[in-house]
Amino acid sequence: MKVYTWKQLFWAIFLVYLPVIILGLFTELLLELLLVTTVLHNAWHYYFLKKLNDWLWVSKSTVLPPGKSVWEHAYIGIHNMQQRHRKRRNNLANVISRFREGSEALPDAVVVFKKEGEIVWCNRLAQFQLGFKWPEDAGENITNLIRHPDFVNYLRSDVYNEPLDLVSPINSDKLLEFRVMPYAKNQRLLIVRDVTTYRQMDENRRHFVANVSHELRTPLTVLQGYIEILEMSAQDDKMQLKTIQVLDQQTARMCALVEQLMTLSKIEGAATLDFHESINIPALLTQIESEAIALGRKKSQSIQFKMDPKLSVVGDEMQLRSAMSNLVYNAINYTPEGGCIKVLWKKLPEGAYFCVMDTGDGIAPEHILHLTERFYRVDASRSRDTGGSGLGLSIVKHALSHYDTKLQIESNVGEGSQFSFIIPNNYIC
Repeated sequence: MKVYTWKQLFWAIFLVYLPVIILGLFTELLLELLLVTTVLHNAWHYYFLKKLNDWLWVSKSTVLPPGKSVWEHAYIGIHNMQQRHRKRRNNLANVISRFREGSEALPDAVVVFKKEGEIVWCNRLAQFQLGFKWPEDAGENITNLIRHPDFVNYLRSDVYNEPLDLVSPINSDKLLEFRVMPYAKNQRLLIVRDVTTYRQMDENRRHFVANVSHELRTPLTVLQGYIEILEMSAQDDKMQLKTIQVLDQQTARMCALVEQLMTLSKIEGAATLDFHESINIPALLTQIESEAIALGRKKSQSIQFKMDPKLSVVGDEMQLRSAMSNLVYNAINYTPEGGCIKVLWKKLPEGAYFCVMDTGDGIAPEHILHLTERFYRVDASRSRDTGGSGLGLSIVKHALSHYDTKLQIESNVGEGSQFSFIIPNNYIC
């Protein structure tokens, strides 16, 4: 590629004016000839400048106009630059086209909008689920189309860690899940999914579990009554007495399972808590301590409770009692004879801290992530011996979710385990 330097441009001008200067010196018409040459030289440049202007703004042809000298070089440079820009534009158009094709293939509604709310683009499913019209709604503020106050507050909060469930703005029978993510510079990506079926299935499952658990209570109570009668009448028959005792143990285990299922259904069904009710946690822990000491006495366990007598929180007493008692009773059940269990309830800068530490066998790392799943058991045979149902930590997980906190589990095999959680400061009274 030819590149013109200042030296080359100077020599080009010098070669134009040198003959004129020589001719002017011989004819004594130097100034007149220089003036005419300058006018003609400028006219020549303006002629090619006019051709360049017509080619750029008037002509639709991609064929280069003819040029001379430096103008030919300029034409070629501009044409090459256009070719590069055209290639980049085509590549960008292909990327945008593939993005749109991928977005149209998604099973979710997708909306791209600016941070201030101005809609940039949406896919076809957004038109069906949200009632958007494209491209008529381009540039419209998204809060003018989705006017629900919860959605407006969700956008303004700039905190999108959790999705937002709202009724569809065009169909009150559908429940939509809104999830917002930062996208590019000062833009947001809204993904909307129809979760009506999932929520209905979850609701039906909770109702089924609650109804079945309720219906099982009566026959189990009757069965326990008859087992007690049989046990009193079989005092002299050891074989029969042993059989009745096994029946009594399994019936008691079934009753405990039903109670836990009902507790879990109540906690799951409670969408919100009444945070105007103050809970006297020290008094609650005193009751749990008495029960724990009675249970631990059979295994000669050392149980220590250390609690702040003035630290209380707001919320649902039943849920917190279930969470705390399950952690304490699990520690008792899975700690061997002569073991030590410590329970802490104290104030930390982050909030109210509850912790249960034991000297049990510990839990292998691969099991820790699954402990809060329903009916998950590290050792099924051991759980049967202790009467465990696999629901205790699941109850704890769902109870703590109402307090915007999670259960923390630390454990080393052969050394013991530690279960803890922190209730944020805004729930402390």
